[in-house]
Amino acid sequence: MQYTSFERVKLALEHKEPDHIPFDIGGAAVTGINIKTLKRLKKYLGLSEKVELWDKVTQLAKTDDELIDALKIDVKNVSPNPPSNPGLAKDLGLVGDHYRLIDEFGIGWQMPVKNGHFYDLYLHPLKNAETIEDIENYPWPDPLDPARYVNLKDKADQIVYQEKKAYVLGRMSPGMWENATWMTGYEKMFTDMLLNEKLIRAIMDKFLEIKMKYWEKALETVGENVLVVSTADDLGTQESLLISLELYKKLIWPYHKELFSFIKKKAKSKVYIFFHSDGAMREAIPLLIEAGVDILNPVQVNCKGMDTKTLKKEFGNDLTFWGGSCDNNILAFGTPEEVREETKRRIDDLAPGGGFIFAPIHIIQSVVPAENIIAWWETLQEFGKY
Repeated sequence: MQYTSFERVKLALEHKEPDHIPFDIGGAAVTGINIKTLKRLKKYLGLSEKVELWDKVTQLAKTDDELIDALKIDVKNVSPNPPSNPGLAKDLGLVGDHYRLIDEFGIGWQMPVKNGHFYDLYLHPLKNAETIEDIENYPWPDPLDPARYVNLKDKADQIVYQEKKAYVLGRMSPGMWENATWMTGYEKMFTDMLLNEKLIRAIMDKFLEIKMKYWEKALETVGENVLVVSTADDLGTQESLLISLELYKKLIWPYHKELFSFIKKKAKSKVYIFFHSDGAMREAIPLLIEAGVDILNPVQVNCKGMDTKTLKKEFGNDLTFWGGSCDNNILAFGTPEEVREETKRRIDDLAPGGGFIFAPIHIIQSVVPAENIIAWWETLQEFGKY
């Protein structure tokens, strides 16, 4: 039986096997493709080389309809627009040998002119914050700025009812804790989690407030056709969690649990919580499931404890794995044949019984050859049928 893209994704999320594994590039801000790479890929495929930037910091491109049709992509994205009031946000342009910008939370980002691939942190606006008053008096962005929601429902309805595809409802900002950490700086965040707990709770309370206001309005706006809601918080390094599991459970996990419960309560139909965390975060998975996570992304398979066969066996009844389709080092630096072997292995591990959306491990970066992307995609076409 042939399914529509929407039906295919829905069945996979229900841990059932559709006609073939659903495929995503660009359904979320963490499953897309670098703008330089997309241009090369479209040229390789004989398509228009016209590309559009989605996110300046990550250098993420918009996955356009031409590519979606050519590669039979099942998932699209619906995300909020920029606010009418930019607040702290400012594009500083070229400063010395870097391009610089400030985002709406006041965080500074920069990318080198020479050999720059994406923007890195350089400015932490809460680096000197010490009191609850410092947090309360900060000029936080307005999650209810009406401009964010303009045409959101029209886009969602078009995708689901006309194009018969699924979409990921995007977030207003990155994860609560990672965004807070970018604002304080990593050293201050880790130190204050041990020595100034009141400050950390004040910051997390503010982020939870912003997130809840955004999600209530976004879910009310799009209505009943949303399946997947995008959330995130990078918890892992290559080898372990960034903080102890005990500290995560004490100071971060309660906010995750409250937010995910709130989202499911406010949604007008059943929604699946898509949670993005890079790194070796296997230790936190049981807590994330308890908090309400339904989908794990990106499944960074080259990190400790993130073997796909083991994860599927241990958590496959509770989680859909969205990503994990090919070790990103092999995709970037391997041969097409190595990409095929690696991709087939991941399909064999993750596909049985549904609960798998074939997607890259995070954004396909600027060093990935078009030939390897096609080898990866062709392997899905060959071995992705149920």
